[in-house]
Amino acid sequence: MQDLVSAPSPAVQLVGLRKQFESGDHSVTAVDGVDLTIDQGEFFSLLGPSGSGKTTVLRMIAGFERPSAGAILLHGSDVTHLPPYERDVNTVFQDYALFPHLSVRENVEYGLKVKKVAKAERRRRANEMLEAVRLGEFGNRRPTQLSGGQRQRVALARALVNQPSLLLLDEPLGALDLKLREEMQVELKGIQREVGITFVFVTHDQGEALSMSSRIAVFNHGRIEQVGTPRDIYERPSTEFVAGFVGTANLLSSALSERLLGRPGLHSVRPERLRLAADADSSDLPLDGTVTDIQYLGADCRLRVQLSDGTQLLALVPSGRLEGVTIGGSVRLALPRDAAYSVATSITSEGEDQ
Repeated sequence: MQDLVSAPSPAVQLVGLRKQFESGDHSVTAVDGVDLTIDQGEFFSLLGPSGSGKTTVLRMIAGFERPSAGAILLHGSDVTHLPPYERDVNTVFQDYALFPHLSVRENVEYGLKVKKVAKAERRRRANEMLEAVRLGEFGNRRPTQLSGGQRQRVALARALVNQPSLLLLDEPLGALDLKLREEMQVELKGIQREVGITFVFVTHDQGEALSMSSRIAVFNHGRIEQVGTPRDIYERPSTEFVAGFVGTANLLSSALSERLLGRPGLHSVRPERLRLAADADSSDLPLDGTVTDIQYLGADCRLRVQLSDGTQLLALVPSGRLEGVTIGGSVRLALPRDAAYSVATSITSEGEDQ
């Protein structure tokens, strides 16, 4: 008889998590009954617009905010009422919070010094972590002598040197320019794979979340609209909000859906799934309309097409296929039958579609 091996506890479990802030004689609900499980070793993103509750959830996991209701479990242990320093968690902030009067190496060593780790041991561990983030030659420099991307890596090294079981990152790339941010996305994901620690990453940048994450939770008005892999979130959005917030989506009304697809209800279609009639398959559904705008994007062009019922559609098509397509002219688009996904209009407080 084989021995039964119990599955490891999730890195994070949030159960009915709720946070209200008191403001005078009324309260504001920032987080409204969030249930979430994050597995060990995941790169998990909390994605949403400003004010959606994602950062408040991160701060509650870290212990910087106390929940109004609900429970927080880290690796199976209830830490809801524990202070931050008693949680096996470290946090990297957008502003890095480095000490300007200390060297890079001393910044990385700081947490170990607070824990009274011997000088030789903390120097060894700091040097190892600086090598891991490719800053081994910068240990003697001051933070002010580094670029934004380098300072971000110092903050990451300082957080990881304590060997936490969970690393929380609060929009750590938000202050970087676009090119550097894209480079750091690759580096950050690579470091996460190397160290094997669970990363929980807060961002409002959809592309950032899609490119880096194992899974994503999309937040809106203090609740989670959808949890899934980047492919699930993008290709199969479950609500109107997710379809519109993550990337660009065409929303087909219930009446148009019933006419085209033979089924009522709101449906989402990504622009790149629409194609010109010349490139259509025999099973595709035709959509006739008038071109109202053409945006040249390099290899592709974005067409804005108005159907006879007034519906506006966006189609992303290869630039080389636009011969004869002009603003004000007629065009026939083709909709693959598997390109439209049913979406709910909203999520109720009970978590059901309405």
